[in-house]
Amino acid sequence: MGGKGVSYGKSCEGLMAMKEIIHERIRESIAVKEKLLEQSDVIARIAEMMISSYQKGGKLIIFGNGGSAADAQHIAAELVNKFEKERRSLPAIALHTNTSSVTAQSNDHGFDSVFSRQVEGFCMPGDVVVGISTSGNSASIAEGLRVGKEKGGATVLFTGESGGKMHGLADIELNVPSRNTARIQESHITAGHIICGLVEDGCSREEE
Repeated sequence: MGGKGVSYGKSCEGLMAMKEIIHERIRESIAVKEKLLEQSDVIARIAEMMISSYQKGGKLIIFGNGGSAADAQHIAAELVNKFEKERRSLPAIALHTNTSSVTAQSNDHGFDSVFSRQVEGFCMPGDVVVGISTSGNSASIAEGLRVGKEKGGATVLFTGESGGKMHGLADIELNVPSRNTARIQESHITAGHIICGLVEDGCSREEE
C-alpha cells in the first residue's frame, strides 16, 4: 500500500502520512460534489424523464464499463428492488450482467457493439437508455446510446467534465466537474442515488 512515494509502517509518522492522504482524498471528493450542485437542474431533468417513462410503461436500460458497469448494476438494483420505499418494481436492465450475451457478442463481432446489440433487442420507444463513461470516449457506450436513439429511446450520458468524444451525443448529459476518474465515479453514484430517490417518490405517488 502506498501513495506519493510514501512507505507506510507501524510508526506514528506512517499513520500520520496515511491520515493526511485520507483527508486530502475526502476533501477532494467533497469539493467535486459541491460543484455538482451546479448540475442540479440536469439531475432533475433525468429524474423527470425516467418518471415519465415509467408512468407510460417504459423501462431503464443502463450500461458502463469497469467501475461504471458496477454503478450501472447498482442503480438498476435500486430501481428493480427498492431504494428507500416499499413500492412496485421499476424495470431496469444493466446490460453487462448477461455474461453469455456479452462474451458472445465481444467474441463474434468485437467489444464496440457489446451494448448496442442488446439495446437493439431490448429498447422500445419511450424507454430511457443511460450510458456511463467517465472519459466520454468509450466506443461501446457511444454505440449503445446511438442505437438507443435510433430505437426511439430517450438517452442520457453520465460522464466527466468535458464529455469527451460523446459530448452532445445524448439527449441529456450529466457532466461531473472533474477529470479524476475516482472523483467522477463517486459523483456518478451520488447522482444515481438522488435520481433513484426522486424516481421512487414520483412513481410511489401515482400508487397512492
